[in-house]
Amino acid sequence: MRTLPPPTTTGHVQWIGVRPERGAPMRALNEVEAVATVGLRGDRYHSTRDGKRQVTLIQGEHLPALGAFLGRGPVAPERTRRNLVIEGVNLLALKHHRIAIGEAVVLEYSGLCAPCGKMDRDDRLGPGGFAAMRGHGGITARILVGGVIRVGDPVRALLDDIPTDPPPQLSILDD
Repeated sequence: MRTLPPPTTTGHVQWIGVRPERGAPMRALNEVEAVATVGLRGDRYHSTRDGKRQVTLIQGEHLPALGAFLGRGPVAPERTRRNLVIEGVNLLALKHHRIAIGEAVVLEYSGLCAPCGKMDRDDRLGPGGFAAMRGHGGITARILVGGVIRVGDPVRALLDDIPTDPPPQLSILDD
């Protein structure tokens, strides 16, 4: 009998976007300043209060799935209204953990990022968008350590307290 490998813990930033105010279109950026306990500079959630939704993240691998659910090709990142598209890391497996991005930034998973009903609007995902994003909306995070996030930056899940061996019921039997 062998055990499952640990979850994939490294990836990269595929896309960055902010929206300056509620309802405003997303602005794609090559880099953004992440301000500790405040949010992303230029984003509507950038504030002086310590909120749990300082950054929103979605897996890049979910964009083609969303498109398939909607009967079309991959969804453009800005249509999801999430700040960061991360490729190569299972974000949903990071509950109660931290995420290192680039040279300095550290985020802490703070919750699921549920879609809102506005995803059905044509300027978002269009009809069926809300249903397509259910279970694929990504996560929210707090900024613990600030710095600059750039497209292409490495992303590393900080899993120092997650056991690498799964519980026995998740083991894979050898052939």
